[in-house]
Order: sequence, then C-alpha cells, then structure tokens
Amino acid sequence: MLKRLPGLFTHAIGIDLGTANTLVFLKDRGVVLREPSVVAIRTSTRKPIAVGNDAKMMLGRTPGDILALRPMKDGVIADFEISEHMLRYFIGKVAKKSLFTNLVVVIAVPYGITAVEKRAVMDSAYRAGADDVITIPEPVASAIGVGLPVEEPAGSMIVDIGGGTTEVAILSLGGIVHARSIRVGGDEFDNAITNYVKRSYNLIIGERTAEEIKIKIGSAYPLEQEMTMEVKGRDSVTGLPRQLHLTSQEVRESMMDNLNAIIDAVKAALERCPPQLAADLVDRGIALAGGGALIRGIDRLISEATGLPVFVAEDPLCAVVNGTGKILSNSSRWGGE
Repeated sequence: MLKRLPGLFTHAIGIDLGTANTLVFLKDRGVVLREPSVVAIRTSTRKPIAVGNDAKMMLGRTPGDILALRPMKDGVIADFEISEHMLRYFIGKVAKKSLFTNLVVVIAVPYGITAVEKRAVMDSAYRAGADDVITIPEPVASAIGVGLPVEEPAGSMIVDIGGGTTEVAILSLGGIVHARSIRVGGDEFDNAITNYVKRSYNLIIGERTAEEIKIKIGSAYPLEQEMTMEVKGRDSVTGLPRQLHLTSQEVRESMMDNLNAIIDAVKAALERCPPQLAADLVDRGIALAGGGALIRGIDRLISEATGLPVFVAEDPLCAVVNGTGKILSNSSRWGGE
C-alpha cells in the first residue's frame, strides 16, 4: 500500500535553473515561479537570509557582513551549498513535501555540461527534496517549449541565448543531430557594457545598472531611431558619484564581440549540418529563445549573417521551462536521465 501511495500523491515540476533566473513549471498549472538566481548570505555563517527577488535587490548594496551572490555560473553550479539552499527555497514555494508525496523534478542543463557538473545539479535537487530527478539538454527543452516539430524527420534549429550560455542545436526525429554550447550570454553582455563605460568614461557602474542599460537601449542591429540613456555611477578617478548619457550605438559596439561569438557558433553548427537537414532550414529558419533573444535586432543580425530566416519565439524567456513542462507528460519519449 505504501509503495502505491507516491503514485497517488505526486508533485511533478520542471525547472530552468538558469545563471540569471530560475523558472519553475508545475504540472497542470504552468509557470508558477520566475525569480532571479541570487542568494544573500551572512558571511560569518554562510546562512542564507534572502533568495530570489529579495536577494537581487541587495546586489551591490549590502553591508560588510552580508553578501549577495549568484550560485550559478555559465549555466552550471559554482557554489554547491548555496545552490542547494536556493533550490530548496524555490521547490518549497511551489510544492509542499510530505511523507506521502513523491516529488519528480525535470531540470534542463546546458548541452556542454560535464558528467561531474550534471551530477552536481542532480545531487542539489535530491538534497533539496526531490525523489526522482530527470535532466534534459537545454536546447531540446527549449525547442520543445518553442513548439518546433522536433519529432518529425526534418531539420529544426534553435538558438537559446541564456544568462550564462548560448545553446545552438539542430534537431531531427526527437534527437540532437549537432549542438554546441558557448559560455556567452546575458552576463557577458552586461560585463562588456560595464567594461566599455569604465574604459571610455572612467565611470564604474553596478551589475544591475549594466543589465538595465542592455534592456533599455541595447541592440544588435542599427536602429531606425537611436536611443540615449542617463547612466549613474562612481567616477574611478575622483571617487565621486557622476552621471553621463550613453547612446544605443555605444552599447551595440560594446556587445559586438559577444554577438559575433554567437554568430560564429551558429555558422559552425550549420557547417556541420547534413545537407538534407540544411535544405529544411532554408524554409523553416532558425528559432531564437532565451533572454538574449529580446535584444533588439538580434534576429536580423543572425539572418543577415546566415542568409536564413530567423524568428524570435513567442515567449523566449519561458521556452526552456515550458519545454520541461511538456517533457513531464512523457519523460521516456525525450530520453531524460
């Protein structure tokens, strides 16, 4: 009887454990949580005092004994203990665990992840309360979430630009024909903006300010009407607060090396694509997902570089987590581990 009970009281959740944000999908309810992958800890005890939205508000604003940090780096776990606390917090918010419940978790992981890194993700989920953990490659989850016909005997291509990595994959018959993962994403764009402002104007800006600049005036392709933004920070020479006006052209210039790295990864994947599947992509094009897909003009930039049609997914931020939700319905079909 006890062995049958878990089947009667099963919580099934899908998790996009991202470098910048964590999203959770609850079976039959959809996306129920979307919060930053940030944890604030007390440095003396390493005890978490805030997670998610509350912790992100503390980035760059904490006193000496409190540290706000991101336990994920480049799509993988950088701090095992803090990641476990974060996962436990997020899982606890959406699924109440008890003696008679069985918690099944599907987690999307970068394609280029090592066996050790994958084990760290799974161990964190188990220690956070999961009874069964299934990992799925992010590009597969993203393609399924976008709604690409990946099970058909024809080529589909997804480019998922996340916070820590960009996943490029060509899929057919429910599997990956060729994929590559590069450690370039939203965080690298933010760092590039930060470095440009410091190098060009001797102004030091915070992590949140760089992200705000990217969202408000960032672009990958020249705009019909360029934009400007007032940026505030600390002068690196005088040490005093200062502000300046930054243009969208400058932001685009600062991000261009990273944009070119993504284009090179897309081209490299296309060069490895079998001719018949390449022919399919001429008609089907390339799907963009992830937060980086929201950068203005990135679809046009990639389209011009490859000569293929490129479209941004309807809900690029939720593509991976929506894919895990669909995988929950039939995990065996997609070969989860």
